[in-house]
Amino acid sequence: MLTLVMDTIENYACAHTSNESAVLRELFKESIVKFKMPNMSVGHSEGSFLKFLIQISKAKRILEIGTFTGYSALAMAEVLPDDGEIITLDINEKTTDIARLYWAKSPHEKKIKLILGNALETLKTIKGPFDMIFIDADKTNYTNYWDACISKVKSGGFIVADNVLWKGRVLNPKDEDSFALDAFNKHVLSDNRVDVVMLTIRDGLTLAYKK
Repeated sequence: MLTLVMDTIENYACAHTSNESAVLRELFKESIVKFKMPNMSVGHSEGSFLKFLIQISKAKRILEIGTFTGYSALAMAEVLPDDGEIITLDINEKTTDIARLYWAKSPHEKKIKLILGNALETLKTIKGPFDMIFIDADKTNYTNYWDACISKVKSGGFIVADNVLWKGRVLNPKDEDSFALDAFNKHVLSDNRVDVVMLTIRDGLTLAYKK
């Protein structure tokens, strides 16, 4: 499997990025120990990038699709203003129990609202506008999430999608997730409501600006 960023380079980049909070550091370590899937958590460098986007854009209302153990939600909550809000959607009680545990250790917990259930069904009940939407859930539904979310992000806001390079497998798709992500990437690029840049941060990150 192709590794997009060597561990040594990733570690060097993280070492030269502003420190993550102690709670985030502990949460990432526990995610590795309990679930052995560290790539499902955005981690230090990508979490810091998401925080930058919020700080630069002065975002106050965030929607996240895919919580996992709650690293990205907490990272973003840390830089939201006191009246800011992040709504995060997931279907997995086991992983989100870890999220709740660590959010409770942070003074920013009050900014986070978790909704458990099928995200596509939940999205029908959630009203925009949002300043930023972060998509990081099951890959086969990425295009469905995009179509459900694009009207919910404000003009001048962002949609961010993780794992869009899928360890390079989008170059020659052979499995369902790879085909889905390649189709999603083409779908986003063809959407004239947004300007798009795909970044090679970790496993690939698409940043779409709503016109």
